[in-house]
Amino acid sequence: MSLDFESVTDWTAVGEDSLDDAITLRRAIHADPEVGLHCPRTSDKVKAALAGLPLEIREGTSTTGFVAILRGGRAGNAGGNGRTVLLRGDMDALPMQEETGLPFASKIDGAMHACGHDSHTAMLVGAAKALCARRDELPGTVVFMFQPGEEGHHGARHMIADGLLDAPLPEAGFALHISPNMPMGHVVSRAGTLMASTDTLRATITGRGGHAAMPHDCLDPLPIACEIVTALQTYVARQVAVTDPAVLSITKLNAGSAHNVIPSTVEMLGTMRTLSERTREQVRAAFIRMVEGIAAAHGAVGTPTIEEGYPVTVNDERATELMKACATAIGGEGAYQVMPPMMGAEDFSYVLQKLPGAMAFIGAAPEGSDPRTNPPLHNTKMTIDERVMAHGIAMHCAVAERFLANGFD
Repeated sequence: MSLDFESVTDWTAVGEDSLDDAITLRRAIHADPEVGLHCPRTSDKVKAALAGLPLEIREGTSTTGFVAILRGGRAGNAGGNGRTVLLRGDMDALPMQEETGLPFASKIDGAMHACGHDSHTAMLVGAAKALCARRDELPGTVVFMFQPGEEGHHGARHMIADGLLDAPLPEAGFALHISPNMPMGHVVSRAGTLMASTDTLRATITGRGGHAAMPHDCLDPLPIACEIVTALQTYVARQVAVTDPAVLSITKLNAGSAHNVIPSTVEMLGTMRTLSERTREQVRAAFIRMVEGIAAAHGAVGTPTIEEGYPVTVNDERATELMKACATAIGGEGAYQVMPPMMGAEDFSYVLQKLPGAMAFIGAAPEGSDPRTNPPLHNTKMTIDERVMAHGIAMHCAVAERFLANGFD
């Protein structure tokens, strides 16, 4: 299928032409961040930017997220209604105080776009505009997924539960995530496991409080909690295969009120990350067993709780190859590299459980900076080179066009 653009490299010029509008939108979103599942001001900015385009807007009830559906004018020529592809951009910010000093820095106390979602959203809007301009030539349907609540709020899962991906059901899904610690425009990803699952671990160790000068009259829960922490680290190091790793970090112990009082309880908080569901279940079971068993061995009570987080993010091999081909066509040889799995987590994993697809990272290191030492994602001083959005728009368009024309072939 030949479109007006002779090759995916032509999308580079489209991205450059779209950059000024993307910067304007990104800065407006950056200055007015919203946290969680409900980001009405951000959604309104996006809808205003999409106004007048040939898009069908569908909203759910669980979040302020929405999908914008573009039905190509040549869909019937591809057989039936043609293929359907999903492109996703997340919209929410983090509960952090910005310290970048930018003229468009956050005006909302305690909220900041420190993970690049402002640029993700602006890139997706730019891609929507560019693809709408070529609507008559598109042999299928593009679903633009504007999603809040990625930062720990399961936004993608809620949107899926609302049925926003069902009519039409995409046959593939793709997402981009910026990185300030990679050279600008470079794309990295991998087939198979890309990112880890994440679960929040909590436990209460209940003993018997009393006077710190008479511990024999008490049942001190603090050393029991410390023993549990040590046992968990030993378990991960000695009983979890290094080829299928896990990270278990107890990050908070909360107990006590005075230097001479043994508390009755200790509250524990931590996180668990794994690269497979098999290891995830193994370590979950070990956490429960050790909290309950070690506490019981001392005559105390251990009460573990696991708050289920995001699943493992798994890229489809065919979708990853498609992203690699587009990145190479746009940026030349060396523009795409294979990355190792990382222990961060992503709720795009829910989308990839529902349909085949892939996610990639795109470098956004500011000009003249050292990517290795730049403030990373989730840092109060994180900044990007906004020119990355031209690359991102081009990638979104190229991936969508190529999939609609050829599928995974």
